[in-house]
Amino acid sequence: MPDMPQSTLAAALLGWYAAAARQMPWRGQSDPYKIWISEIMLQQTRVEAATGYYLRFIAELPDAAALAAVPEDRLLKLWEGLGYYSRARNLRRAAQVIVGQYGGSLPKTARELLQLPGVGEYTAGAVASIAYGERVAAVDGNVLRVMTRVLDDDGDITRPDTRRRIAQAVLREQPADRPGDFNQALMELGALVCLPQRPQCGDCPLSGMCKAYAAGRPAALPVKKAQAPRKTEQRTVFVLCAGGSAALQKRPPRGLLAGLWEFPACAGHLSREQALRQAREWGLEPQSAEPLPGYRHVFTHREWDMRGFLVAAERPGGAFEWVGWDRLRRDMALPSALQGFERTAFQILSREKRSNHQ
Repeated sequence: MPDMPQSTLAAALLGWYAAAARQMPWRGQSDPYKIWISEIMLQQTRVEAATGYYLRFIAELPDAAALAAVPEDRLLKLWEGLGYYSRARNLRRAAQVIVGQYGGSLPKTARELLQLPGVGEYTAGAVASIAYGERVAAVDGNVLRVMTRVLDDDGDITRPDTRRRIAQAVLREQPADRPGDFNQALMELGALVCLPQRPQCGDCPLSGMCKAYAAGRPAALPVKKAQAPRKTEQRTVFVLCAGGSAALQKRPPRGLLAGLWEFPACAGHLSREQALRQAREWGLEPQSAEPLPGYRHVFTHREWDMRGFLVAAERPGGAFEWVGWDRLRRDMALPSALQGFERTAFQILSREKRSNHQ
């Protein structure tokens, strides 16, 4: 595959980036900690959604020492809604390594960064190039899309050899004096212009050197192996309430949503009568079971099709953690999949409380 003129591509891309780059709270400064946090948050999360989480996280945990010391429940509450909670746990584990082995400052090379828990090649390349100016590629989904189109490379991007080939192409074009800006510019071009379904080729600074555009097939790239269909699981979620408290339980320490708090649930879609029977089996004396709106939640490899019941019990019981609603909403991290049940149940209980006081 012939090399493209480095100066032409880099100059066009960086000129566009200077004019079009979005303002983000982690841009325009070189604090490695803040860049690291932002890069982990932006995995699987849109910039618009991540920004508020980032600002709250940095305000409470401004450096690696604070992150290393934060209790897990508080960490997960700060992360609540971002999903992929193993990322948050790995952040804390990595911060503990940073404090213990590096004096509280992030390592300065991609090779060393790769040794931290939860840091892969992309994150290591992004932090090392942006914060420290190391000439290293940072290849995420946006970069893969841009570069496979520029090169008209139809290799399967799930294959390591394809990703290595793209990383090498990025390094060929990356200017030695601005590796961080170049990497960010590629990502930004993929996010704003070189879109997955409808690439805006007329607005692209690289269209004149894009081989896929010249061939009339940019939307056909990148090539990605088809994923297996998701498995759908039916579940019934119970918001069990008694005396101003709700019942929670912790998920197993490994697997999906490991270690997070959740409302009790069981497999299948239960009727109201079955839900009352289940509550009794848990050792409760249910007084009512009010249906809640259903929710669906899509994970990477499975989907939950959920129904729910707000069950009022005579008193707390069963092998659950009973938590006051104020504490639940303030301190307890619930998976995004269950937050709709929390909001709806809280609204119903609040209306009932106001009605009882009138």
